[in-house]
Amino acid sequence: MLAIVTGSSKGIGKELVIELAKKNYDIVITYNTNLDKAKELKEYIKDTYKVNVMALKCDISKEEDIALLKKKVLEQYDKIDILINNAALAIDNSIDDKTKEEFMKVLEVNVVGTFLVTKYLYKYMDDGVIVNISSTDSVDTYNNLNIDYSVSKAGINMLTKVFAYDFKKIKVIGVMPNWTNTESVKEMNPEFLKSELERIGQDKLEEPDEVAKKIVELAFDDNITTGEIRRI
Repeated sequence: MLAIVTGSSKGIGKELVIELAKKNYDIVITYNTNLDKAKELKEYIKDTYKVNVMALKCDISKEEDIALLKKKVLEQYDKIDILINNAALAIDNSIDDKTKEEFMKVLEVNVVGTFLVTKYLYKYMDDGVIVNISSTDSVDTYNNLNIDYSVSKAGINMLTKVFAYDFKKIKVIGVMPNWTNTESVKEMNPEFLKSELERIGQDKLEEPDEVAKKIVELAFDDNITTGEIRRI
C-alpha cells in the first residue's frame, strides 16, 4: 500500500505521513526547499515504522517536477492508494501591497499545483482515496491580508467537487482545518492571527498531529462520501 503526501517535510504534512506509516503504508514524502527535514523524516519513519519511504523534491508549480515524481513512483509501484494534496503557499500582505505576481504565485501553487498533481497520478488510483487540504479561509475568512490564499482554497473546494464527479472509482474528499500551530502560522502577523481566532471563537491553535489524525480518520471513514468537504 502506498501513500503520497505533497508538502510533507513539515507541519500537517509531516504528521500525515507519520499517521499513514503507523497504518503500514509505504510513504512518499515530497518537499520543495526543506531537503534536510525531508531526509530526517524519511529516516525516522523507516526506523520507527519499518515501511519503505521515498523523499522526492517536487515544486508542484512546475509540471516537469510532477512528471518526474510520477516517473520515480511508478518505477517502484504500480498503484497509489492514497494521495493527499497538502502542499500550499501563503503570501500575506494587504490588497494595496499585493502584486499580481504574488497573487498568481499563490494560485499557481495551491490551485494549479493541486490540479496537476491529481491529473498526473489519479489514473494509478483505482479504488483509492484523494484528500485535498483546503481551509476554513475558503468559506468564512474575509481579510485583505490573505485574499489570494482564501481564493485559492475556495478553488480547491471546487476541484474536489469536480474530481469527485469525474473519478468514478476514487473517493475524493476535502478537509478544512481551523488555525493550526504550524511554522507558517507562527510566522504570521500576530494581530491578524489573534483577530481571526477571536472572530471564529477558536480558543487556541490546533496541533498538527491532532489535525492529521482527524484527516486520516476521514480518509478511512466509509460514511464519508466522495465529494464531501468537511470542516475539522
